[in-house]
Amino acid sequence: MNTRPIHLTVNNQGYEVLVPEDATLLELLREEIGLTGTKEGCGAGECGACTVILNGKPVNSCLVMALECEGASVRTIEGENADGELSDLQKAFIEHNAFQCGFCTPGMIMSARALLDTNPDPTHDEIKEAMEGNLCRCTGYEAIIAAIEAVGGIQK
Repeated sequence: MNTRPIHLTVNNQGYEVLVPEDATLLELLREEIGLTGTKEGCGAGECGACTVILNGKPVNSCLVMALECEGASVRTIEGENADGELSDLQKAFIEHNAFQCGFCTPGMIMSARALLDTNPDPTHDEIKEAMEGNLCRCTGYEAIIAAIEAVGGIQK
């Protein structure tokens, strides 16, 4: 299989990686860099489990070809905490019981983080719209929305 080198930044750390020409960003993150927090759910961009932030925008990493990420900046769930401390968003998910099995949680948090990075005080409807690409089979969505609202400073 043909491989090509790419340079990218993941969670503020630079990488030069040889990747197969047909590899996705999801495969690059999990298999080449070893960041396994990003999950493969459907493999078709339908569930949002593999959401990461690519150049400031949330993307389904299963749909992005790794070679498209030359020079890119990627943020994964592993980049959400600093110095071993959970982020405000991770703490809010725990405090609001916004997860059960946890499989979708990394993608949920990354979509929420992308929203909060661009809109630090979103409305309830803006949160719902931003999260509509992320599916959860366990919890229902009210606790997830409440966690994001708490970080955004919204009072019900």
